[in-house]
Amino acid sequence: MKLLSNVFAIEIAAYAIMSNHYHIVVKVNKQTALDWSDDDVIKRWYQLYNGDSLVDRYINGEVFDDATMTFFNEIVSKWRLRLYDISWYMKNLNEFIAKEANKEDNCTGKYWEGRYKSQALLDESALLSCMAYVDLNPIRANMANTLQESDFTSIQERLLHFKAQIKDNKKVQLNPSQNIPQKDDPAHISQPAELKPLGGEHIAGGIPFSLLDYFELVDWSGRHVHPKKTGYISHSIPRVLVTLNIEETIWLEQVQSFRRQYANFAGSKHALCRQAAKNDVKWYKGAG
Repeated sequence: MKLLSNVFAIEIAAYAIMSNHYHIVVKVNKQTALDWSDDDVIKRWYQLYNGDSLVDRYINGEVFDDATMTFFNEIVSKWRLRLYDISWYMKNLNEFIAKEANKEDNCTGKYWEGRYKSQALLDESALLSCMAYVDLNPIRANMANTLQESDFTSIQERLLHFKAQIKDNKKVQLNPSQNIPQKDDPAHISQPAELKPLGGEHIAGGIPFSLLDYFELVDWSGRHVHPKKTGYISHSIPRVLVTLNIEETIWLEQVQSFRRQYANFAGSKHALCRQAAKNDVKWYKGAG
């Protein structure tokens, strides 16, 4: 998954790997792919595929005439388009997993029930609730009691990376009752290199929420979601919900049943209606 993210112009915002399925929240950087040079595209494509004999000749320094150059440009353009296409990303990911699983089971045939399901996140609220929904999968499934015990999730990776960073930094403390970082994000604290960073206004191109605010929000949500969870439940609403003007009950409903609330698009009623008008349809699930 992370290898493909480094090859494609697709960033990982959140993920959860479960026993028989997985969830992933991604950002498609179309403009980044369009800005790549031909050599960049070729180098990335060759990390996954054998390529093309004509491109091999270009790599070996052969000078093409105009007609041959036209064919070469068509090949590279096709690869460029595929390198920011979610369908090609998922094709590579699911194909690899299926082959490895069939190899382990010493069998052949279809592995996945379907191709994949996707939802477009239309606004910040949808992005945040979908990320939390994904990160809380092990909590909802009663497979983990804390975020740090939620194996194979992006929230666990972010927390462990953060805790490793603060060992030598006394400015940031962990709240012992919640086991989440406190105080504002220090600029010099790094985040996992293979995940899209959370940074509010402080990191260009980052997810528009503070890292520590996100930790607080997911921890708070998990304490309400988990039916058997014990411990302290804060009576104060997390700052992110106040900023986005999201009601507490609506948020908790979203992070528990995000997939059932929406179809192809997810967002506020206004965002869904706007997208429906743009696509010349009357409505989308979630705005009706």
